[in-house]
Amino acid sequence: MLEKKKKNYTPNEAKLKIEIFCNYQERCHKEVRDKLYTFGLSAQDIEEIMAYVVQKGMINEERFAKAFAGGKFRQKKWGKNKIIRELKNKQISDYCIEKAMKEIDPDDYVNKLQGLAEKYFKNIKTGTLFEKKLKTVKYLVGRGYGYEECQSIMKLDFEI
Repeated sequence: MLEKKKKNYTPNEAKLKIEIFCNYQERCHKEVRDKLYTFGLSAQDIEEIMAYVVQKGMINEERFAKAFAGGKFRQKKWGKNKIIRELKNKQISDYCIEKAMKEIDPDDYVNKLQGLAEKYFKNIKTGTLFEKKLKTVKYLVGRGYGYEECQSIMKLDFEI
């Protein structure tokens, strides 16, 4: 397999590339820093560019966390556990994670969980009622929903 050659950018070229990178979508510090390392810059240049993008408001951890959590919940139907895990992987502070989780409406969360559970449960073709419920709970836990939440949803009767 051919390796893609990395282009070494000057600090000014890198600054322009990072502005485009940050303006395209919300980014966290880790993503921007990782991108800058691929540009072949010195550590000092990277820190100067990081200070520049933070000062200009191009990256903001709290804004990123809220956008990430909301998007993953609405679009990918992830549960809170998976969203928190992914935010921690991106080295987002606990404070910002807590703020982001408050953006998810509890009623929407329960409705999304119930909808996912019903849809998945109805698509299981084989097995006893207990086996179907067990498979559904495993699926939901894998999507990042809490085990207790899944158990309580599974106590509801679905239209079979």
